Amino acid sequence: MTPETRTELPQAGGSCCSSNGSGRGEAATGQSAGVTAVYEVKGMTCGHCEGAVREEVSALPGVVSVEAAAATGRVTVVSAAPLDEEAVRAAVDEAGYTLVGRATA
Repeated sequence: MTPETRTELPQAGGSCCSSNGSGRGEAATGQSAGVTAVYEVKGMTCGHCEGAVREEVSALPGVVSVEAAAATGRVTVVSAAPLDEEAVRAAVDEAGYTLVGRATA
């Protein structure tokens, strides 16, 4: 294509993924996206277990992200506001596991 036939298209500003147009969400830039809570969950033994817990906890209102680690029994939840622990307990129970409570350091 020669420069004479090239058509310049207007570029859309920003991105659907972030407010600054970088294409990366706030969590990818290292900035906190809300409140982070770490819970201890009994019974997770594999990736399938992790996925089941992630799916149920992610469905709670205000949840931004969920990371579950069967090896440690820890579930890290980032939410827009603090979550009700009983709601988290119900979600973990629905997935088939037991919420021990908030994890300690």
